[in-house]
Amino acid sequence: MRGAQPWIEDRSGERSEREAASWIRAMFGRVAHRYDLANHVLSFGIDYYWRAHTAKRLRHILVRPEARVLDVCCGTGDLMLALERERPRQGSCGVLGSDFCHPMLVSAHSKAEENGRAVRSALFEADALRLPLADASIDLLTAAFGFRNLANYRTGLAEMRRVLRPGGTLAILEFSQPPNRAFAALYNFYSRRILPMIGGFLSGDRGAYTYLPESVKRFPDAASLAAEMSRAGFPRT
Repeated sequence: MRGAQPWIEDRSGERSEREAASWIRAMFGRVAHRYDLANHVLSFGIDYYWRAHTAKRLRHILVRPEARVLDVCCGTGDLMLALERERPRQGSCGVLGSDFCHPMLVSAHSKAEENGRAVRSALFEADALRLPLADASIDLLTAAFGFRNLANYRTGLAEMRRVLRPGGTLAILEFSQPPNRAFAALYNFYSRRILPMIGGFLSGDRGAYTYLPESVKRFPDAASLAAEMSRAGFPRT
C-alpha cells in the first residue's frame, strides 16, 4: 500500500529504524508545502487552539527570561511560534525549533519571518533521537504531533531526558485512540474514509494521510505513554 508506514507494511522486524526514519522524512518532505492548509482544514481549525492552549499552560516556564526552550519535531513551526508569543520580548532568548525534515524547516523559517520572530527563533535540522545538544541544557522541551512519528519511542524519551535539566519539563501534545466507544467509531470512520481523501486532495499525497490514522492506532494511550516516561526517568508524569 503506497504511503503505509514501513513497520506497518512489514511486521517481521527486518526493517531498521533508519529505514523507517528515512521513509517518514521523505513523506513529510512531500507534503510540507501544503501541510498547514491540510491540517487546519482536517482539524476544522482546532489545531490552532490546541497549540495556543498548550503554550498558555506552559507560560509559568516561558515567562522566565533565563529558561531555554526547545520544540522538537517542530514541523512548520506552529507550536514554536505559539511558545515564542508567551516569551518576554526583552531579556530572554528565543525558542529553539528542530526537525529532521528540511522542507518543513524551510516552511517554519518563512513563517517565523512573516510573524517577525525569525531573529529570535533559532531553527536547526536534527533527528530527535540524536539531538546535537549538551546534557542538561534545556528547561522546557515540547513535541506537538511529532513524537508519534519517531522510529523508537524509548530512545526518543531517553534523549529528551538527557537534554533536559534536572527539574525540567517535557510536554507532548499528541493524538491517540479515543477511549469513548461511540466517539471512537465516529473518529475511525472519519480518519479512515474522509481524512485520506481530503488530505490527499489538499496535499497531493494521499499516502501521507493514510499513514496518519494508522500511526494514531499504533500510538500508546495516555496511561501507557506516562508509564514509558516513568521508565525513561521522568519523576512526575
